[in-house]
Amino acid sequence: MKRFTPPSGFSQVLPWYTSSMEYLVDRTQRTILFWDVLRKRGNNYLAHLKAGQPPVLVFDYEMVLDGRTFERPANYSLIRILDRRSKKAKPAKQTERRLTQKAKPAKAAKPVRPIVIIDPRAGHGPGIGGSKLNSQIGVALDYGHPVYFVMFYVDPEPGQTIADVHAAEIRFLEEVASRHPDAPKPAIIGNCQAGWATALIGADRPDVTGPMIFNGSPLSYWGGVEGANPMRYRGGLYGGVWLTSLFCDLGNGHFDGANLVAGFEDLNPANTYWKKLYHVYANIDTEESRFLEFEKWWGGFFKMNFEEIHFIVDSLFIGNELEQGVLRLNEDRVINLKNFKDPILVFASGGDNITPPPQALNWIKRVYGSVDEIKSHGQVIVYMVHEKVGHLGIFVSGKVARKEHRGIIGSVDMLEFLSPGLYEMVVKGNPSQPWLDDYDIHFEPRTMEDILKLDDGLEDEEAFLPVNAISRFNDSLYRSFLSPWIRAGISETTAEAIRQLHPLRVERYMASDLNPFMQPIMFWAEALKRYRRPVAADNPWVAMEAAFSDAVETGLNYFRDVRDLSQEFWFKSLYSMPLMKRMFSSQSDTDHKEAAAQKIDKKTRQRRKTWVKMAAVEGGFTEAMVRIFLAVVGANRKLDKREFAAAEKIVQANSRLSKLSADHYKVMIKEQARVLELDEKLAIEGLAKLLPTRQDRIEAFTIAEQIAVADEISDRREQAMLDRIGRILELDNSKKLTKN
Repeated sequence: MKRFTPPSGFSQVLPWYTSSMEYLVDRTQRTILFWDVLRKRGNNYLAHLKAGQPPVLVFDYEMVLDGRTFERPANYSLIRILDRRSKKAKPAKQTERRLTQKAKPAKAAKPVRPIVIIDPRAGHGPGIGGSKLNSQIGVALDYGHPVYFVMFYVDPEPGQTIADVHAAEIRFLEEVASRHPDAPKPAIIGNCQAGWATALIGADRPDVTGPMIFNGSPLSYWGGVEGANPMRYRGGLYGGVWLTSLFCDLGNGHFDGANLVAGFEDLNPANTYWKKLYHVYANIDTEESRFLEFEKWWGGFFKMNFEEIHFIVDSLFIGNELEQGVLRLNEDRVINLKNFKDPILVFASGGDNITPPPQALNWIKRVYGSVDEIKSHGQVIVYMVHEKVGHLGIFVSGKVARKEHRGIIGSVDMLEFLSPGLYEMVVKGNPSQPWLDDYDIHFEPRTMEDILKLDDGLEDEEAFLPVNAISRFNDSLYRSFLSPWIRAGISETTAEAIRQLHPLRVERYMASDLNPFMQPIMFWAEALKRYRRPVAADNPWVAMEAAFSDAVETGLNYFRDVRDLSQEFWFKSLYSMPLMKRMFSSQSDTDHKEAAAQKIDKKTRQRRKTWVKMAAVEGGFTEAMVRIFLAVVGANRKLDKREFAAAEKIVQANSRLSKLSADHYKVMIKEQARVLELDEKLAIEGLAKLLPTRQDRIEAFTIAEQIAVADEISDRREQAMLDRIGRILELDNSKKLTKN
C-alpha cells in the first residue's frame, strides 16, 4: 500500500513527521468509518422495529403453536428449527445463513430426544441462543436433536401474567412430546431469566420435562460475594419494588425493557461508555459485522405487563420465594424445587457479573440441605463453573465456552443414567476438529461444601429479610397515595413518548438516517473504503492512543469499584443494624426447617438398614449388572462419558439387557445406587445371590472389565473393585486392567 510521502528532507529533520501524518490520515478515515457503523446500527434498529422485531435467529424455522391464540393468551410462540448440518461437514462461516430445510436427517437407530431452548425475556428480544451458526441451536442440530425454540413478541397480551406464560410453556412442551411420542421427554435449556421459568415448569409439572439445563440462571437472588456482586444490593437501596410500579405507571401499565437493559449497562460503565465502542473504532476494518449483529439484539427492547414484572421483582428478586419454597403462581399452586424429578445441569461462570455462581448454585444448599437429601429424593444435580466467560457467553456459545456447550448438549442423554447425587461436570482436552465431540468428559461427585466454597458464607443474606418487608411496605404506600395521581396523568400517547425518549433509543435515532447531519457520513465512508490507508501497528501514536484508552478504562473501572463498594457499605449500614436483626429475626423459619430436614432420626436409620438388607439380594442378572457398573465406574469417583457409552453398546448387544426399557433402567440405577451408598459391603456381597450360576458370573465380570477399560485409563481403584467383585463371585481374577 502506498505510504504518505512528506516533502523532501523532512524525514531526516523530523523523523516523527511521517508517522504523525500516517496516523492522522488513518484516524480521520477511521473516525468517519466508525460513525458510519453507528449510522448503520441506527438504521438496523429502525428496520428491525418496522419488521416487528422478529427473533435474531440465523436459522430457518416454522411456527408450531402461537400462544396468543390460547384461551389464556400469552405473547409466546413455539417454533421448530428447520436447518440441519451433517456432523462430518465443516461448519460454515458465521456470516452465512443455512438454508438446508430440504435435507433429510440420517436415520437414527433410536428416537432422538428433542431439545427445547427458551431465551431470556429480560428487556431484549429472543434469538440470542441461535444468533450464530455455532450456537446452542447449531450444536444441538449437529448432534441430531430435533430443536424447538420458545420465542416471544414485543407487546404482552392484555392482562398477561407469569402464570399465563407458565401455562403456555407447559402446553408447548406437551406439543413437543406429542410430536415425538417414542423419544425421551424433551430436554429444556433455559438461558438467564428463562432458567427460573424452566425451574417453575420442572417443579410444577415434572411429567412434561426431561433433563433441564440452567445457563447463567439466577435462582438464589440473595447470594453473592462481598465486594464483588453489587447488583443484589440495589433493590434495597432504591426502596424495593415501588420503583417498578412507578415505571409501569409511566408506561400506562407496561414496563419498558429498555430500563432493564440500561441496568445491565450500568453494571460496567467502562465497557458501556468506552471499551465496547473503542474496540470497534480500533478494529474498524474487521469488527463492523460482529458489532452490528450483536447490537441488533441488544437494542431490541420488549415490554412486560405490570403483573409480570411486579411478580418477578417482588416475589423472585427481592422476596427470594422460589428458593424458600413459598412461591405461589396463584392461590392454590405453591412451587417447591424439591418436586424436581429429572436431572438438572447448572452452568455458571466466575466472570458473570449478572448471575454470579452463588446466585446460580446456592439454591441447591438452601433447598436440599445435604447431598443425602438429594439422593433420598432420587435427584441428579450437575453443575459446571467456567472460570472467566461473561454472562452472555454462557448461552451465546462463544469461543471461550464452546467446549462447555458441546459437552453439555453431547451429554444430555447421559444425565438420566447417573446415580442420584451432586456432581461437577468436567470437560477437558481439545477436539481433533473444531466441530467434533472427542472431549474428555466426566462427572465427579461433590459435596455441599464444594458449592459453598464459591461463596464467602451465607450469613450476609440475613440482611435481605428486612429488605423484602420494607419493599412491600413502600410499594403499598406508593400504590395507595401516589400511583392514582400518576396514572391519571398518563395516557398511551404520553407513555409512548416517554418510551421513545429513553436514552438508549435516542442514541440510535440520532445516529441514523433520520438525522440529516449523518447523511454526509454515508457518502464519505463509501469513498474512503476505496482509499483506505490503515496505519502500521507499530506506529508510536497508536501505542500512545492504546495507553490513553487503558487509562480511560482504568478510570471508569475505579469509579465503578468505588460506587459499588459505597452501595454495599450503605446497604449493610442500613439493613444489617442490630435493630433490623431484632425486628426481622436473624434466624429465619426457613433455617429451622432446613436444620430439621437434615436430621436423620433412629427410625429412619433402622428403616434404611432393613430396606438395604432386602434390596441387596433382590433381583437377578440385570440388577447385578447395574450394581456392578455403578460400583466399578464410581470406584475412582469419576464417571467418564466413554464408560457410559461402552455400557450402552453392551446393553444393546446383550440379549438379556437389551430387553430392559430405558425407564426401567433409570429406576434400577436409582435403586442400585442407593443400595451401594447405604451399605457398599452388603451390596457387593449380595452379588453372589443375584448371580447364582458360574456362567452368569463370568459373563457379568467380563462385561464389567470391558466397561472399566472404556476410558483407556488403568486405574488402581477400579482394578481393586474388580478384584473385590471377582472374589465375591469366586472367580479367578488374575488378569489386571489393561488399556484397550
